Amino acid sequence: MSLEIVPFQKKYTEAFYNLNVEWLETFFYVEDFDKEVLSQPDKYIINPGGHIFFAVEDNLVLGTVALMKAGDNSFELTKMAVLPNQRGKRIGQQLMQHCIDFGKTQGFEKLFLYSNTKLENAIYIYRKYGFIEIPVEENSPYKRSNIKMELYLS
Repeated sequence: MSLEIVPFQKKYTEAFYNLNVEWLETFFYVEDFDKEVLSQPDKYIINPGGHIFFAVEDNLVLGTVALMKAGDNSFELTKMAVLPNQRGKRIGQQLMQHCIDFGKTQGFEKLFLYSNTKLENAIYIYRKYGFIEIPVEENSPYKRSNIKMELYLS
């Protein structure tokens, strides 16, 4: 079976939560803000105009990513996570490319993201896709973030 990237469906809410919590617990810790957003993705991401995508193969969710609306044409690329036994198979890169292509077709001006420099592979991939580093604002929503990057789509 081939990998498909599909938009948010209610049936994937639990997978969205579990994938992200596992990833956060592996590399950092789960903040209250995370639990709130992850447990109600329709309320915090979809309803305000955002998007969530899933990498699915044989009805199994292998990975996920979200685009949270931040402004008229600005979206935060966030909540990207891949099953531990599926990492290294370029699923994250396929999700990233899907978000970039989707953003371009939707007329988004830019994507931005928060990360941490200890995630060297992730930072490398963001740069490979054209993201450039910009200053992290003092009131950043994530305590664990020490790098912010953006990509202009238009």
